[in-house]
Amino acid sequence: MNYLIPLMVVIPILAALIVNIFGGKDKTVKAISIVVAIAIPIIAIIAAVGIQYFGGHDPALLASSLPSNLVGTLVASYNTGIVYVFENIERIFIFLMGIVAFLAVLTYFSEKKEVSGPYLYLIFMGIASVTALMLSNDIFNMYVFFEITALTQVGIIIASSTEDNYEIALKYLILGAIGGPMLLLGIGFILGTVGSVNINDIIFAISNNYVNPYAPSLVIGFALILFGWLYSAGLPPFHTIKSAVYSKARPNGSAILQGFSVLCMLAFGIAMYKIFAYIPYFNTAIIVFAILAMALSIAMSAMEVDFRRMIAFLAVGELGFIALGFGIGTQYSIAAALFQAANEIVITAMLFIGFGTVYYLTKTSDTRKLGGLIAVDSKMAIMVLLGGFALAGVPPFNGFQSKLMLVQAALDAGYTELAILAIIVSVVIFFTFVKAFHTVYLQPKPKDLKFAHDKIPKTTVFSVAVLLIICLALGIFPNIVTDVFIPFAGGLI
Repeated sequence: MNYLIPLMVVIPILAALIVNIFGGKDKTVKAISIVVAIAIPIIAIIAAVGIQYFGGHDPALLASSLPSNLVGTLVASYNTGIVYVFENIERIFIFLMGIVAFLAVLTYFSEKKEVSGPYLYLIFMGIASVTALMLSNDIFNMYVFFEITALTQVGIIIASSTEDNYEIALKYLILGAIGGPMLLLGIGFILGTVGSVNINDIIFAISNNYVNPYAPSLVIGFALILFGWLYSAGLPPFHTIKSAVYSKARPNGSAILQGFSVLCMLAFGIAMYKIFAYIPYFNTAIIVFAILAMALSIAMSAMEVDFRRMIAFLAVGELGFIALGFGIGTQYSIAAALFQAANEIVITAMLFIGFGTVYYLTKTSDTRKLGGLIAVDSKMAIMVLLGGFALAGVPPFNGFQSKLMLVQAALDAGYTELAILAIIVSVVIFFTFVKAFHTVYLQPKPKDLKFAHDKIPKTTVFSVAVLLIICLALGIFPNIVTDVFIPFAGGLI
């Protein structure tokens, strides 16, 4: 057993409880938060690949003690407890989420004089939840942490104390009261059909025809889980509320929330692919929602005058590229989707924090009231521009590499139209971002524009710089992650 695997979940939970208890003692809360935020990516790096069993035993050991009449049966192969699986793909995503969390916490401390214990509690609980989602090989356990993640997202919006944040939080909570039960009901259909919620057990039962693969209960279960997946990721019809969620959180909170969405999307996307990829219309359904996400999000972002909402729509649209890779369904396309997901975590975090400095300086996100901000901090302006290039897929950044892989995968699979669509969407993203950048930074400064702060905190500049370096590193050396993603994708096919 590798006890570092459960610690990836346990440590953030303990940190959440402690910072909430010591909420009134800023120095203590800051020290604990920084130490834990540093520990999360470090543990992900040093932990050995392995499997952790909870509440049960290794099936191989358990089978040796079974009565002779059960040896070799389906019952003997079933997992009796929750299983966490930690491989190199989990290492990459938990590490990147940990880096984003650390930089977001660092940025939060530099921009807020008074530290909020509940706000940090929600951040750490959310990190623990999405980490457990990535590790879990049990769809019911995934559902539990999915609900916790959704609640922490609502809490982060409320704790951000921005305009209309309560309204958006309530709307997201109401929709969650639909998406969550749908997901749970779908899991219930699978449990009732297969008799297990362990993903390996479900795959084993279906592939060996212990149950009818096309049983109505399994097909209905897929449809319900797909609905819950759309909610967790923010794909249509939930793209509008998800973008509102990002725009109503603090910039550092938005960076973390987008990471939560990406990991939820990945965890359930991989689980769905493992279980339901044999269903004829599986790929078609995923592609349809991917196209809708890309088209609707870029259309709505192009019409926005609020730069926070614009970035939020672009972030949701980028999730469409991830879904597109899963929908095409080849080894290379799935590897491209995983690469795009890793890039999404880093790029959007950089843009939320980087463009968030505009709101920090002026207390407005209305582009009609902004201008001339390049004179305030030209270094930050350049980094934000480069972040936009990474988002649009301009070389030599990481966004270019993952989108190039997606285009190549679409062409290889015979989906020429999807390849063209991906290119068109990337071009529109580029022009939308450049237009917003020009409005905020390059056009003349309005005479009535007032500043709440004179300069950007150094830790915020540092955070954006670190994320930009990661984008550049993954763009120049994509094999750092693709050497992991391609073999993993091959195992899913």
